Amino acid sequence: MKLLIRADADSEIGAGHVMRCLALAQAWQDAGGEAVFATATESPSIEERLKSERIETLHLSGQPGSREDAAETSSRARSLNAAWVVVDGYVFDSDYQRAIKESSARLLFIDDYGHCDWYSADLVLNHNIYAEESLYEKREPYTRLLLGSKYALLRREFLNWREWKREIADTARRVLVSMGGADPDNATLTVIRALQKLEMPDIEARILIGPLNSRRESLEREIKNSSRNIELLTAATDIPQLMAWADVAVSAAGSTCWEMAFMGLPFLALILAENQIKVAEELGNRGLAVNLGYYHQDSSQEVADGLYHLLPSTQQRIVMSCLGQKAVDGEGCERILIRLLDNALRIRRARECDCKIFWQWANNPEVRSSSFSPAPISWDDHVRWFEKKLNDSETAIFIALDFEDNPVGQIRFDLTDKIEAEIDVSIDSDMRARGYGQALISMGVERIFRNWNVQSVSALIRAENSRSIKAFERAGFQKVGMKNVKGSEVVHYQRIKKS
Repeated sequence: MKLLIRADADSEIGAGHVMRCLALAQAWQDAGGEAVFATATESPSIEERLKSERIETLHLSGQPGSREDAAETSSRARSLNAAWVVVDGYVFDSDYQRAIKESSARLLFIDDYGHCDWYSADLVLNHNIYAEESLYEKREPYTRLLLGSKYALLRREFLNWREWKREIADTARRVLVSMGGADPDNATLTVIRALQKLEMPDIEARILIGPLNSRRESLEREIKNSSRNIELLTAATDIPQLMAWADVAVSAAGSTCWEMAFMGLPFLALILAENQIKVAEELGNRGLAVNLGYYHQDSSQEVADGLYHLLPSTQQRIVMSCLGQKAVDGEGCERILIRLLDNALRIRRARECDCKIFWQWANNPEVRSSSFSPAPISWDDHVRWFEKKLNDSETAIFIALDFEDNPVGQIRFDLTDKIEAEIDVSIDSDMRARGYGQALISMGVERIFRNWNVQSVSALIRAENSRSIKAFERAGFQKVGMKNVKGSEVVHYQRIKKS
């Protein structure tokens, strides 16, 4: 499966379109596919980043957004036999969409504020918190919408922090500053000057500038002449770690907002472009951030005032942190992939918050009657078992969800030796007879084969459980023989990894 992504990055555009598409490319890779970027601009640092992610970059010759651009992108999609084309950028309009669709490619169009006259893409994604259907009334009947921050695109390095819990300091002192990958207006300098105005001791600041920022030397001089403890970071690789270090942030109201919300980092949002106005306003209205308004060269006092009020406000920062993590849960790419792959389900690793639903499923009368230990399971016993399994390196537990994020069932794999795993699966009683069993088994086994050094998966099924037997057979399992487990006669099924 190949995914062709059409996005550009340079000192004027910035890196936002490419970097958020990188998150989708990583998720596509994790699902077993291959991602390719097509660009009409030159950015060696961005191309090097993509190369480090095992992603090829194709260079286009047409003017970005032009008819020639669309024709060349369509041609590349055909030559790659791409399953989908993803287009992200403000220069791509209604005609561009139509041209891609006329080439018979399936199209995901990433949009921020409804800038096109008409939408003909198969999927339109707007992961901004204010996104609503009224922005896309002029669309084809087949065009489906993916709207809101639950679809926020987060790169792989952020997803490793899902279970991390932020501690809110009584008085915040550590400030992270990020004005985007390019910052053509040099808003970073304005924020540095705002930090110098603060009459608060012991403030530490770390300033992130991206690879497309051309003002590194002037910023270094400004910091050198400052009495503040300020560090300029020009090649930061672990952005989540920096967000975890910070107590608050000052940021452009772009894609970084969703990363900070996910990390529970309270922040002040500065509007650097017209497409960021609604983002900052809605973040401010909902209490997820402090909206500093539109940037201008004299904004340093507004930034200083915002920091002066937020740094000592413990309760406000607690609320902002909680609201941010509620708005962005890190499952955006997974919700998009279920559409791209035409799956009925998506699966994710189980977490502590899933403990109760797993207990309810385990105690379902039909589940208990088909298990080898049919007695009901107490809550305390289940909690201990669940915590142990979540922390067991030889166990992988997944929960399955449908399009609407409704829990469908669970699937668990336990290593029986280094190259073989045993499977356990169950479907919610209200979700049965919909073909979910086969789909869940297939998805889970493929994930295990891809991510573990497992060569075969075994299932032990009671002989009278004909429904389960059919689901496993449809998922590619073969009957091996019969076994006796705890006094019960069971059928042994197995699926072997293809070489």
